Amino acid sequence: MFRGKIKLVYKQEIGEKSESSFEKAIFHASYEEFLLESQAYNHGRHFKTFSRMKGADSKANSLHYKLSFSVLHFVSQLNHKMPGIKDNLGNKITFETPRFELIESHIEDISMHKVAVYYETATLTLLEFLGEYLLLSNCNKAENELTETFVVKMQPNLSILNYQGIAHPQMAWIACQQ
Repeated sequence: MFRGKIKLVYKQEIGEKSESSFEKAIFHASYEEFLLESQAYNHGRHFKTFSRMKGADSKANSLHYKLSFSVLHFVSQLNHKMPGIKDNLGNKITFETPRFELIESHIEDISMHKVAVYYETATLTLLEFLGEYLLLSNCNKAENELTETFVVKMQPNLSILNYQGIAHPQMAWIACQQ
């Protein structure tokens, strides 16, 4: 039985204590870019933190976007595979769209720098809830055909981004084609 169409999102938080070379590269590249780009919103260096800059000038929110350019080439090296999230067979989950967020930073203290990368999947078919597990499909088969599936355990920083229920399971094939 088909339950609905969903998109998953995984939030990877990166800070000073991050250990992988991928995370360290994003951490340092985004911090260097923060020091450069934040100058436009911090004339005279009156504000030390990103939070204070945003409070004084709402245009400082554009730093999320501006800093993303310094890390996109690292994310592209993932070949659309989420770091840290795997299905029950150990295969990495494919993502479609990444998004960058500057959580906090400090112009004099790199240890306060914290960012996140969000990885959003394409639309998936939710076949069943199995406790804390989701039985999913990439939704490319007719209802009466054998469908390739995978199982993902819900875990911290993994969320269902959106959900569209299918009122009539017999109409699932039509929903998959959209």
